[in-house]
Amino acid sequence: MKIGLSSNALKHSGGLERYAMDLVQGLAARGQRPAFFARKFDLSVPECQLVERHRIPVSFLPGKLRDAWFSMRLAALRRRAGVDVLIGCNRVDSSEIAICGGTHRGFLRATGRRMRRSDRWQIELESRQYERARVVIAHSDLMRAELLELYGVDDAKIRVLYPPVDGARFSPVDDAARAALRASYGFGEHETVLLFPSSSHDRKGLPLIQSVVEALELPVVVAVAGRPPERESARVRYIGYVKDLENAYRAADYTILASKYEPFGLVGIESVMCGTPVIFSSNIGCCDAIGDAAKRVFPPDDAASLRGLIEAAVQGGPRRVTPADGPAVRYDASVEAHVDALLALATNIAGTE
Repeated sequence: MKIGLSSNALKHSGGLERYAMDLVQGLAARGQRPAFFARKFDLSVPECQLVERHRIPVSFLPGKLRDAWFSMRLAALRRRAGVDVLIGCNRVDSSEIAICGGTHRGFLRATGRRMRRSDRWQIELESRQYERARVVIAHSDLMRAELLELYGVDDAKIRVLYPPVDGARFSPVDDAARAALRASYGFGEHETVLLFPSSSHDRKGLPLIQSVVEALELPVVVAVAGRPPERESARVRYIGYVKDLENAYRAADYTILASKYEPFGLVGIESVMCGTPVIFSSNIGCCDAIGDAAKRVFPPDDAASLRGLIEAAVQGGPRRVTPADGPAVRYDASVEAHVDALLALATNIAGTE
């Protein structure tokens, strides 16, 4: 059985591109060398040597036409490559296994953005992908609900499979190492540090968080990692684009998000695996996958509730997630377990073709 993977790129990135890299590693560990279809390959990334590369150029087209062109070319190229089962990690309509890490209709509804013609094109392609796929992998219960409500996908073809996290990379450190990391980021011993990892600040709720913390007379700091905030202050500090995000988690007291739309929110799992609890709005998909002792949850857009949680966090002193609290993550987050589940589905699909 030959496995194919489709993604916008094979490179260091976030979201489904990072997920596709995890799949490559997991498949390689199982002796699989998948055909990988992408717009771009970063040849400095070791995973590029673990796949059979098939590049589909799209840069000659206007941006709004690229998804459709990629999907059309993929349908022909996968046949030439002899792919038996294709796992689609982007919008393509020829994948047997479609990965749903977010839906466009769900995004538009959550953000209140008016639908444009290009949005309709994306939704049409997305709808074909879910209709034609043999199995649709929902990365959270929230995604399963959107697939049922917004796309009418048959529940029998949906499997909820939370995304994996590298447990070797995201793990706690001892107190001395943590103190050194806090000093390296300039965090004071008296400060309660709320890590905000983001490249999309409005969607992930920075305006709400900033308005709350700046009204507090408490030693609390929001450490923004990723894209710079529009405005820094005594309470909002930019720590740059952080490649080793695991160290930022370890140095912080909490990780915080107040997202308008967050299909899963892998940063929540990464954070608690590093021993750092989260303060999240309840609409973030990963909340169901995090143990009660490792999270503080507030209703979306509820500034008063968020303020109360931050005040309690500061007054309660430093808080770490420990084994004594019970499981911080409510599923097997290993890449191996996730890939084994996908391979079992792929084997069943290939056997019934």
